Amino acid sequence: MNTSLLSRCLLTALAMALAPVGHTQPTSPAINVQLGPRPYFLVSQMPDSALKTQLASCGNGPFEKRDFSIGHRGAALMFPEHTLESYEAAVRMGAGIVECDVTFTKDKQLVCRHAQNDLHTTTNILLTPLAAKCSKPFKPFDPSSQTPATAECRTSDITLAEFKTLRGKMDAFNPQALTPEAFVKGTAPWRTDLYSGPGSGTLMSHQDSIQLFQRLGVKMTPELKEAVVPMPFEGFTQQDYAQKMLDEYKAAGVPPSQVYPQTFHHADMLYWLAHEPVFAQQAVLLDGAEKPSDLPSLAQLQAFKAQGIRIVAPPIFALLDVKDGRMTASTHAKHIQQAGLKTIAWSLERSGVMAMDRGGWYYQTVNAVVKGEGDIYQALDVLVKEAGVIGMFSDWPATTTYYANCMGLR
Repeated sequence: MNTSLLSRCLLTALAMALAPVGHTQPTSPAINVQLGPRPYFLVSQMPDSALKTQLASCGNGPFEKRDFSIGHRGAALMFPEHTLESYEAAVRMGAGIVECDVTFTKDKQLVCRHAQNDLHTTTNILLTPLAAKCSKPFKPFDPSSQTPATAECRTSDITLAEFKTLRGKMDAFNPQALTPEAFVKGTAPWRTDLYSGPGSGTLMSHQDSIQLFQRLGVKMTPELKEAVVPMPFEGFTQQDYAQKMLDEYKAAGVPPSQVYPQTFHHADMLYWLAHEPVFAQQAVLLDGAEKPSDLPSLAQLQAFKAQGIRIVAPPIFALLDVKDGRMTASTHAKHIQQAGLKTIAWSLERSGVMAMDRGGWYYQTVNAVVKGEGDIYQALDVLVKEAGVIGMFSDWPATTTYYANCMGLR
């Protein structure tokens, strides 16, 4: 095939994949799942064991998308989070479910951002005229007092139309910046800015994400983010906000079986249970515990179950412990199972280089036995086989897709 013909074929395929859709669920395109070298690198870093042998035996695939593999903010390890490019990368890596964190703009339109007040670290807003609308303008680093550089730019400071003129970047900032240009830098050395240049970092409204995920044939897990503005916001109540998020799936013709709504707030969950019981069947109550002592008791978990909650999602550390020098399921993980609840965990591949700080916050209960990158798969295996996790958020879904295919998880 000559170069010209190949180019025309690629353009035709791309146009078909990105063509507008109506309110019906389209036939999903055949995605050629590509995992790249990272899963193989992680396996190579494992000490010799039966698990390593089993994972290595799966190296030739074939690999298919799996609902177990959830794209956390897309593929945020290397792509600017909650952007078109990040979402497409997650699906290419076999994520069967992809996340849009949902917040709202000044004109009460829903958009995909991890927080309502993160535009100064996740977009280029400080380098645009919209910087004048930020709640807190850029303030440079003060060398005399060692006061870090600051800014705060909220989605609620701007309209949807203004939001969509911005470009996403890796979530980072330079606390010693003297200028806005320096402030927006600061990406961790184990991440990359390779996919943050001009022409990429395409921001998404919530409706945009729904249409994209429909076209790509994946399920959706929107998280209703906490508003930083006082609620009600210009008459927009918390209940209006929770309802609007689900109404956009209804308007797009997305069946509730394709949606896993998330919230950290018990009140939002109770609202969905009362007003949207079908969507609530797959709603996920996230756990924002910072340390093990913050976790709910068995009695609290049993109360969740009695209220109709079916799925909880704690951070990784909550489900792991150390026994006899090895990772094992924690007491909390066993309590979740005892209460009859299902478990999703967050977030794999968000800890940087494991060997540098033994997994950091996400692995705080097992830091003592974390030695290197191969422990990612050791932890994942314990989370699945002992803690009973049915889905795993990951900043690099190739890692979880590889494991899910190898272990026969759906």
